[in-house]
Amino acid sequence: MRKRISAVVLAAGKSQRMGSLKQLLPFGDRTVLQTVVDMLQSVNLDQILIVVGHRCEDVEASLPSGVDVVRNDRYEEGMFSSVLTGLDALSPETDGLLLLLGDQPQIRPEVVGAVIDRFQGGQHGIVLPEMGGKRGHPVLIDVRRYGDEIKALDGSEGLKPVVRGHPEDTEVVLIDDEAILRDMDTPEDYERELRLRKD
Repeated sequence: MRKRISAVVLAAGKSQRMGSLKQLLPFGDRTVLQTVVDMLQSVNLDQILIVVGHRCEDVEASLPSGVDVVRNDRYEEGMFSSVLTGLDALSPETDGLLLLLGDQPQIRPEVVGAVIDRFQGGQHGIVLPEMGGKRGHPVLIDVRRYGDEIKALDGSEGLKPVVRGHPEDTEVVLIDDEAILRDMDTPEDYERELRLRKD
């Protein structure tokens, strides 16, 4: 039976190291966050949920139709608070949580599709991509199996206790694309992504 998958995009942060709100930085003819959302809208998902926080009105106004938005009022506590906000806002029918960062505009739909296909076709509760021995995004987690465990975490290590804590229930998808490892925290990171950008 097909599993229902909801994507959660973490886009609540203040982008302090960037110096300007990275979700709204231009990336081609779209913003960084719009690029992520457009990619997700080309993939077979049951829900796309964007977690916003800092300057939430501006970020919400930039988003296309067809996505759900939830506000994280505790975003200053860090990224894990956005994970919990997204988890709480999932459709009750959701089987799998596909977690993405709002500052990874180079992740391709083929990569997301490969992770989803492996989750749909297998029995593992955690599926994630890996390149060169390093694990990246997106991560897909069975929320019926691990939702309560995630909610019980104190957040000090983010999701690592769950994502790293069940090797017997984890499937790694080998991906030859270092975009799964790159995000954007600084102006130098942003300039790099613009240089690497492929239309």
